[in-house]
Amino acid sequence: MAPRKLILAAGVLVIGGYGFQAVRQPALSSDPVIAGFQRSTVASVADAMDQVAGKRGFMSHDMRPRVEGKFVGRAVTATLRPATPEESTAQLSAKHSVAMIDESKPGEVGVIVIEDGLDVAGLGGLMGTAAKARGMAGIVIDGGVRDVPEVRALRLPVYSRSVVPSSSVGRYAATAHNVRVKCAGVEVKPGDIIVAGEDGVVAVPREREAEVLKRAQEIDARETKMVPFIQQLKGLVKAIEKFNRI
Repeated sequence: MAPRKLILAAGVLVIGGYGFQAVRQPALSSDPVIAGFQRSTVASVADAMDQVAGKRGFMSHDMRPRVEGKFVGRAVTATLRPATPEESTAQLSAKHSVAMIDESKPGEVGVIVIEDGLDVAGLGGLMGTAAKARGMAGIVIDGGVRDVPEVRALRLPVYSRSVVPSSSVGRYAATAHNVRVKCAGVEVKPGDIIVAGEDGVVAVPREREAEVLKRAQEIDARETKMVPFIQQLKGLVKAIEKFNRI
């Protein structure tokens, strides 16, 4: 095969299950709920949370992909708080983050919350290596990430509110893992669904996941039908009137 054909073959985009968007589709989970959310979009899930739960599920606008990659998985959590140097030794500063990763199951999503921690990295190359080895789907940090080139080389998707070179050692102490947290403005409990993509990150409560997924699928189906209608009319007004969607 010619080099150009090899490049094209390696870069094929799979279209299907994501409405009208052309995306690189990840391997679908054996969990039908996870697989359903994998087929949807972050925006549709955010809208579905608004409509079904009556509250936002999307995290703050500064929760951005520092190592790109769409992922869906169930949350496992860890928290850190400001502490004295005596309380924030190398053993204590990331104790619960490390435990959360070491106890994680393949496909789970780590959610690390650092209290007032935009200038503190909650994950770097070593923790990223462990998360990748455990088969975690990705990491979400209400705080910073460091060692970005190393984590990128691992192909471990990481979303965080900042990128900083600092360590939590001498500054922060771990407080708990697998507890309810508030991450970038949204409550997350262990077992909740986390949906992450270029548009941002959405958390879906486990107890509402079936309803939210159903609504997200309805939104995706409606948008898919709207696209040719808009293209034909070369406008939006009649499409919005017909589908009650924008």
